[in-house]
Amino acid sequence: MIYIGNFLFVTNQQSSNEADRRHGEFNLVVDAGDEPTAITKFKERIAAFRTSSSFFEGECSVYFTKMLQFGEFPKDHAKMINYKSFAGDPIMPFIECTLPSAESNACTILEWDRNTPELDGKKNKVFVEFKIDS
Repeated sequence: MIYIGNFLFVTNQQSSNEADRRHGEFNLVVDAGDEPTAITKFKERIAAFRTSSSFFEGECSVYFTKMLQFGEFPKDHAKMINYKSFAGDPIMPFIECTLPSAESNACTILEWDRNTPELDGKKNKVFVEFKIDS
């Protein structure tokens, strides 16, 4: 099966200067035999990025927001994933539709509260967290 994980992150949270702190999102994709194996591979890859790149610097929290599972991809049409619609300035909440279709738009509302993401008004739990030595 093909698994696509969607993640949100905050980095450099120890910095007192707001311009030095960052937040964003990313996707990981893996071919795995089952969901637990995919999740383990996601964690391993995030940890590898921590040591091999500047993606997750300083104090960092990664939030696992959703996972898509595909046995195969459509051959007769393209499938839309992760549609987002932003209102106003970047600090505003936004609407995200993971797999919109004619049957369902499957939309959620995402916003940030004290550098922690909330989906449809519910706080997300940390998936991976990196601390720095003081």
